[in-house]
Amino acid sequence: MTDKTIYKVIFHNQGKVFEIFARDLHQGGIFGFIEVEKILFGERSSVVVDPSEENLKSEFKGVNRTYIPMHSIIRIDEVEKEGAAKITKLEAGENVMPFPVYSKSVDIDK
Repeated sequence: MTDKTIYKVIFHNQGKVFEIFARDLHQGGIFGFIEVEKILFGERSSVVVDPSEENLKSEFKGVNRTYIPMHSIIRIDEVEKEGAAKITKLEAGENVMPFPVYSKSVDIDK
């Protein structure tokens, strides 16, 4: 990996699909997580503001490194140049399902 390498990471979290760009990507020291460092945000004109990218900037403000669960990863690509980072809301019927979790606690004494 060189400083010129750029990765596009697409993952889902809480009913949204995140598309971010980063310089460093590793199988993290925490089992089952992908470690993403040096998240990139495009330097756009201050006149044209992309609200989705601004939301991502505020979401990851002050974050040096993030750990994304492997089961949340949709796709990882090594790309030639950075694109626009974005968050999109999943619509009903789209084919991205989160890892199943149980929302009800079970009372084993009954």
